[in-house]
Amino acid sequence: MKKRIMLFAAVMMIALSSCSANPKVKAPETLFNKENAIVDTGKKDFKANSAIETVKDMKTGWNLGNTLDATGTKRITSETSWGQPKTTKAMIDGLAASGMKTIRIPTSWHNHIIDSNYTIDPKWMARVKEIVDWAIENDMYVILNSHHDNHSSPSAMKKGSGYYPNSTNYEESKAFLENIWSQICLAFNNGYDEHLVFETMNEPRLCGTGHEWWFDPNASECKDAAENLNKLNQVVVNTIRSSGGNNEKRFIACPGLQASPDSALADAFKMPEDIEKGRLIVSVHMYSPYKFAMESPGAKDYTTQMSRENAATFKRLADKFVANGYPVYIGEYGATNKNNLEARTAWFHDFIKFTKAHGIPCILWDNAVWKVSGNDYNEHFGYYDRNNQSWYFPEILDAIMEEANN
Repeated sequence: MKKRIMLFAAVMMIALSSCSANPKVKAPETLFNKENAIVDTGKKDFKANSAIETVKDMKTGWNLGNTLDATGTKRITSETSWGQPKTTKAMIDGLAASGMKTIRIPTSWHNHIIDSNYTIDPKWMARVKEIVDWAIENDMYVILNSHHDNHSSPSAMKKGSGYYPNSTNYEESKAFLENIWSQICLAFNNGYDEHLVFETMNEPRLCGTGHEWWFDPNASECKDAAENLNKLNQVVVNTIRSSGGNNEKRFIACPGLQASPDSALADAFKMPEDIEKGRLIVSVHMYSPYKFAMESPGAKDYTTQMSRENAATFKRLADKFVANGYPVYIGEYGATNKNNLEARTAWFHDFIKFTKAHGIPCILWDNAVWKVSGNDYNEHFGYYDRNNQSWYFPEILDAIMEEANN
């Protein structure tokens, strides 16, 4: 036992010395049990200098939805708790073979904490790392985030239950994110080059309130939320940079409230300060226009006016961010199945064509729900058959690939 402890200590010292903390950014005071941490001992050169060019190279991608982000309580088995099959290398190989250049791996962490000090179950971290590595082996870009860790209520949170963008929960949110991201940074550092992108949070929002999905710049709750989210994005950026190694140069994506375009475009949203210039990305989600892409029953026909609305939003994002050195990616997008394949295919053609014109890659949201029953079109965002490595709607895949590679 003594030899094992000494060996672990030696590995930790080597790993930590190779990923030495950046003296320009103060490392957070963390509580997690470092003896349980998964430590990256790999070595890869980080070659890319421009987030703008790197994001363009991401081209188009797919989300491993309702999988590692599932919040089942049985920790390691939560991966399948929302009805998805266990992720296999064959699934990832199939995605790469179909032309997907990027995979976003939504991952929840709060339900995998094993003690009162924010320590992540090492089995969970090892599993996340395994799936990330399968994608990296396919020369794919990987986006890794903190997904369903937004607490469900604005009231004071219990320790370790996640984050919430309001003043009441700022200190606990800060501690959670510092500890979680410090452990992620230990597991993913010098062994990963520019193909691994970190995303601070997913759709941070005022859950349990009337402003959960609606940003009102004049509402006091929204002003408070925007201010606290700006601070929390900064906390994560600082935590990543302070971990040293390749994470000093890692590209980091930051969302506004709800990850919505309106929140990102609002004056209240501020990108973090960074010791590394040109390495931050704006993360936005778009299921728009809502009436066509998400609402049930909503509208089944895709109109010229809808096309114009989307084109205008992409231009505003490009004018505000891309033109000022902050690339944008659409971390989630899609159009729910309403038995309207022709209209959806036209929507996908436009969506990818418009975004590519501004250097904005899009990552398709996939929750594997694709069959329609009656007039219920809610959340039917299934595209890729994970059991057979095929596509439910080849016409949609063709539309995406045609525009992304044009």
